[in-house]
Amino acid sequence: MIKLSRRDALKTGIATAGGAALASQGAAGHVRVGCAKSCIVLNLVGGPSQLETFDPKPDAPAEVRGPFQSIASNVPGIRMSEHWPRTASLAHRLAIVRTLHHDAPPIHETGQQLLQTGRLTRNNVEHPHFGAVVSHQLGSTRSGVAPFVILPNLIGNTGMNLSHGQSAGFLGAAHEPHVNSRFATVLMPDDRERYGKTAFGDASARSRQFYLDGVRCVVGYRVETVYDRVTWDCHADRHSLASTLDDYRRTLCPMLDRAFSALIDDLHQRGLLDETLVVAMGEFGRTPRLNTQGGRDHWPGCWSIVMAGGGVRGGQAIGVSDRHASEPATRPVRCGEVVATIYQAMGVPLQTRLTLPDRSTTHIVEAAPIRELF
Repeated sequence: MIKLSRRDALKTGIATAGGAALASQGAAGHVRVGCAKSCIVLNLVGGPSQLETFDPKPDAPAEVRGPFQSIASNVPGIRMSEHWPRTASLAHRLAIVRTLHHDAPPIHETGQQLLQTGRLTRNNVEHPHFGAVVSHQLGSTRSGVAPFVILPNLIGNTGMNLSHGQSAGFLGAAHEPHVNSRFATVLMPDDRERYGKTAFGDASARSRQFYLDGVRCVVGYRVETVYDRVTWDCHADRHSLASTLDDYRRTLCPMLDRAFSALIDDLHQRGLLDETLVVAMGEFGRTPRLNTQGGRDHWPGCWSIVMAGGGVRGGQAIGVSDRHASEPATRPVRCGEVVATIYQAMGVPLQTRLTLPDRSTTHIVEAAPIRELF
């Protein structure tokens, strides 16, 4: 795990609430604040491998490199795993953050809490999902339209009886997500073809449709659990029916490559990408060495996420991981910085304070935005 000195923490803008607020104010003149009207988040439940997605290591030993080759994107110097050709062709519109990490226990629930709220639940205080904060601060764009939607459902069993950080927390019932389990919006036959006739293709296309209908924050999943189905949780444990890297090759990578690239291209062609922040992220990465079954286990030491639109500057990779993609070599990024970036892009002031149940107040996030994105 990465252990940062206070000096390093201050350098990267992740130290304290006060430090975060000062850093965000100092950066405000250099970023496009509030460019995004809405946010679409594709939550890759299970935790995709950084090596098999956006941070391949083609020169590493086979037990690190894994079974896949890498391919060049349309941006010099940015390579992706070979099963992402459509996404690679759109790299000029994307920003890859390759050095996300956290020091909490390596379980699904802590990663989801950190990425969706910026904090861990402590002392029975559950912090609100960023979508709930957006609902609280910005409200609806249209009368009768929910500000915050999760589809198709809330995350279910991922191993521990802990929160996934999907609720409005102490903000209360008025800002809870609207759960669209029945996919109420109607997709056109050509949408299904372009996005792919898959669960994630549906989630991505419907996320776009909810945005067009006026929803401010849409979070879409392919699955709500990591058990007894094909997911990014590629332990390759035959006894527990865990997914494998062969599932990545046959199903997961091609499915997301098609759906994600269709979403980015669709928004761009409609002239809507600059006002829509799109994020694809999972709760952690995978072990830099293959396990004895040929899979990869949980690894919060270093992983990649992708962002586009909403004022984000495409054609770049932020941070460099070490030669095995096991930890950040430069520019470590904390989960709270991702949440702060979403607020920054959507125009939610980072100095905003929320009232806790005991009537004390807290910052909406204890981090600064990822300034390089803008």
